[in-house]
Amino acid sequence: MNFFLVFAVALALAMDAFAVSVGISLSHETITKRQTLRLATHFGFFQFMMPLIGWYAAQNIFVKYIEPFDHWVAFSLLFIIGGKMIYESLKSGKKINNIKADPTKGLSLIMLSVATSIDALAVGLSLAALNVAILYPAIVIGLVAFFMTILGVKIGPFFGRLVGKRAEFLGGLILILIGVKTLLDHL
Repeated sequence: MNFFLVFAVALALAMDAFAVSVGISLSHETITKRQTLRLATHFGFFQFMMPLIGWYAAQNIFVKYIEPFDHWVAFSLLFIIGGKMIYESLKSGKKINNIKADPTKGLSLIMLSVATSIDALAVGLSLAALNVAILYPAIVIGLVAFFMTILGVKIGPFFGRLVGKRAEFLGGLILILIGVKTLLDHL
C-alpha cells in the first residue's frame, strides 16, 4: 500500500479519537500535558494494536466471531461514558469537593481506547483479506491517532469557551453521538 492511501485510512480512523479527545477537553477546565500524553499514547497504541489483532484474527478465521458485535461494543462503551458525563453535568453544584473523575486514567481510559479503535480492528481484518502486510499500516494508523488526539485536546478548550458551562454536557453528547454513528454504520 502506498503512503497516501495508508495515511487516508489512518486519518479516517483517527477521527473518533480526535472527536473523543475534543469531548474530554471540553468537559474539563484544564487538561495537563501529562493527561494529554496519556490520552494520546493510549489512543495511538490501541489504534496501532487493533489492526494487528484484526489481521492476526483474520489469518486464523476468527472474523465470523468478532464482526457481528464489534459495533455494539463500541456503542456501549461510548454511551456509558458519555451518559456519565451528561449525568455529571446535570448535577450542578453537587460535586463532592469539586472533584471530577479523570477520563485519562483507569477503566475509563481503557474503555475509550477500545471504543475509538474498534474500526481499526475491522481495517486489520480487511487488510488480511487483501493479503496486505500489516506492520507499516498499523504504525501509520497509531501515529496519526496519537497526533490527532493531541490536536483534539488542544482544540477542545476553544470550543469550551464558546459553550461555557454546557461543555461537559456537550462532551458527553459527542461521545454518545459517535457511538450511535458507529452503530448505524454497521447495521
